[in-house]
Amino acid sequence: MKVMKFGGTSVGKPERMHQVAQLITQGNEPVITVLSALSGTTNALVEISNALSVGNKEEGRKLIEQLEGHYQNFIQSLVQQPQYLQKAKSIVAEHFEFLHIITRISFSDALNKDILAQGELMSTRLFSVYLEEQGINHVLLPALEFMRIDANEEPDLPAIKTKLNDLLRQYPSVKLFITQGYICKNARGEVDNLKRGGSDYTASLIAAAVNASVCEIWTDIDGMHNNDPRVVNKTVAIEQLSFDEAAELAYFGAKILHPTCIWPAQQQNVPVKLLNTMQPSAKGTTIMHEAGSVGVKAIAAKDGIIAIKIRSSRMLLAYGFLRKVFEVFEKYKTSIDMITTSEVAVSVTIDQPTYLKEIVRELEPFGVVEIDTEQTIISIVGNQIAETKDVLKKLFDAIHTIPVRMVSYGGSPHNISLLVPSGYKKETLQLLNKGLFGLE
Repeated sequence: MKVMKFGGTSVGKPERMHQVAQLITQGNEPVITVLSALSGTTNALVEISNALSVGNKEEGRKLIEQLEGHYQNFIQSLVQQPQYLQKAKSIVAEHFEFLHIITRISFSDALNKDILAQGELMSTRLFSVYLEEQGINHVLLPALEFMRIDANEEPDLPAIKTKLNDLLRQYPSVKLFITQGYICKNARGEVDNLKRGGSDYTASLIAAAVNASVCEIWTDIDGMHNNDPRVVNKTVAIEQLSFDEAAELAYFGAKILHPTCIWPAQQQNVPVKLLNTMQPSAKGTTIMHEAGSVGVKAIAAKDGIIAIKIRSSRMLLAYGFLRKVFEVFEKYKTSIDMITTSEVAVSVTIDQPTYLKEIVRELEPFGVVEIDTEQTIISIVGNQIAETKDVLKKLFDAIHTIPVRMVSYGGSPHNISLLVPSGYKKETLQLLNKGLFGLE
């Protein structure tokens, strides 16, 4: 069995949904298809929820009517036969009746989760109607019947595995299943969502639960690229990455995949493929246990970084000093991305400014605290790059004109990270593209 996940842009237009139907019915292997909400829907639902949360019910109703009009237009091109068009209209009417009802009741966090779930519930039900019209045998598996998070809001994989496989055993002759990404039930039995990574996370969890042959993530990009195609002119797709390399790239800014999404598939050693719905014949990127090759594979950039330097000739070498510094960040649940030390100073980076003032206040007794905002981490990722000949020389020769603020090297065999002012991000990525890959 394989898992195929399609993002919002892959189902955002009726013709794209038709194309998805073709992709999931090729071959004889059973398929579980995970769908996101139609592109733009989740953002619209967030706007609706925000309006209602501040008591602006008139604005909420206006936004609901706008979104309903979009869906009414969508189904006109999705299905053709009158009985299936009527079925699609009934589905849309049912979900928007719910949204209109909630404008008349008190807002709560639980209600917010119900609002956000409507996108995936509608996309899968409407897709199911289209499959029915095409005579394609399938079963719609409600994610709310098997996808669970625990009291810590982490996926409960043992429960997911048990509940999902129990459901699948009820349909021994069915080879195609459709389900929702992103949504789940929490430990209290309420509708909730997976937050980080959304539908990609769902697909990876399902792949792990059924020990799938492969987990395919279909988007509008032909795999993970060697550099950011939004910033650098010439980039190429990477054919193969190890799970560790992919996790580094995802964490440090590669937008195609969230870092948490790789973990479930990695635990069961299920290969993950990143493929392009618009170019289905493209190879894309395969993420698996083996790296495939050594050396630099890709560059990623993470914006919104804050550098914090604590300078203290008196205390830095004192026993327990670093522990005290780290305890401040732990107290405020703020993760550290990079760290460098010298005899008189320690520098760290964070990407969450929420408790910056409180952190600085508690660090000041340790020494002079300096803050640099608007920084970017540039990560050079590959297999055994710390041992690959001439990588450091090529890297620093390429960026000798860039004012590098910090360097992290040796902490991982897959990663060399640089901290640069965000104003130098584009130039740095372009110089590295030329210096490391010969692309300009």
